[in-house]
Amino acid sequence: MTKEDWKKYSDVDGECAVRNVLDRLGDKWSMLVIIVLGVEGTLRFNKLHQVIGDISQKMLTVTLKSLEADGLVSRTVYPEIPPRVEYALTERGASLLPHMEGLAEWAATHMEGIYASREKYIGS
Repeated sequence: MTKEDWKKYSDVDGECAVRNVLDRLGDKWSMLVIIVLGVEGTLRFNKLHQVIGDISQKMLTVTLKSLEADGLVSRTVYPEIPPRVEYALTERGASLLPHMEGLAEWAATHMEGIYASREKYIGS
């Protein structure tokens, strides 16, 4: 990436697209929700909660609302009794998956070195 390329993606005076997206995806749960929906497909809330496991229902609700607000996840309510609600990735959300895969591969490759660097830094 050239300096000129970087300038168009890092507007410090206005809305920086990169910071804005990383703010959303950099929280504890958003990437995991996107990955699970990408792998599993459309899921009901309880199944999504079960697959993720560690997340509270409240935090899953907050995360899904944020992802829905950004157009990354869709929420479909079916007029049934009992009510049925399903969550799925939108086209925009699905377009993130290859980039997340690259980040996951990078993290897996470098995590051992990152841990070692942290330990060295903390120990010094």
